[in-house]
Amino acid sequence: MPKFNDIDLANWKEETILTDSLWIFNQRDNHGKHDGFYHGNFVPQIPNQLISRYTKKGDVVLDAFIGSGTTAFECEELGRSCIGIDIQQDLVESVRQKLDSDTECRFSYILSADSTKKETYTEQVQNVLSQHNKKNVQLVILHPPYGDIIKFSNLKEDLSNCTTCKDFIREFSCVVTGVANVLEKNRYLAIVIGDKYTNGVLVPLSFYCMYATQKLGFTLKATIVKNMEGNRDKLNKQSLWRYRALASDYYIFKHEYIFIFKKGF
Repeated sequence: MPKFNDIDLANWKEETILTDSLWIFNQRDNHGKHDGFYHGNFVPQIPNQLISRYTKKGDVVLDAFIGSGTTAFECEELGRSCIGIDIQQDLVESVRQKLDSDTECRFSYILSADSTKKETYTEQVQNVLSQHNKKNVQLVILHPPYGDIIKFSNLKEDLSNCTTCKDFIREFSCVVTGVANVLEKNRYLAIVIGDKYTNGVLVPLSFYCMYATQKLGFTLKATIVKNMEGNRDKLNKQSLWRYRALASDYYIFKHEYIFIFKKGF
């Protein structure tokens, strides 16, 4: 059995863990505390798969863009501890109110902080870990804004307000550097990211983030393509999107990338 999860290989045929590099979801899982109200959040199936594959019960998962709390709710359901970070105080308060009380085996802590700042990790995250007699987190999940496609706030520190792709990658690299300070050696970092069009030109934002993470010393272990068939924004506009694509020279985005990295330093 791998040391980093609880998968019972004696019953591997019954396992629901995805092992292919193409993940197709027909619809968003809205069970429990998931409601999908927040534009730009990701489907719960993604953190569910990542947490189940790369952690054990009692391990700590860090999400530096916690948003509406998708990762935190999955951690709670799967018996993992969670530290979430978001720059928007109202979202932080909303997630905090929905989370259950801590138990002996699991805790949840949501920080209102800037995920690009080193002290967020070396001081605030480390302080939470110390309170619970932990030294490191065992999995990091990053689902950052896709550049400036959606403006999530008016805060200048918000990555969705970066004016150029170069600025975005610089700030994103600060986040990766920060999480590296608290991620346990030989454990995993997952980045969920897509691309965008700017002025009719495809900007491969996902691959820029992948290269930036590699430059910071992480080892790329997998590239997963995720497709959401029931995208609520495009579900009732398929004919319109198809017409626009045929009338131009682009293809319609239906996928995102999930990059799995391993920390070896």
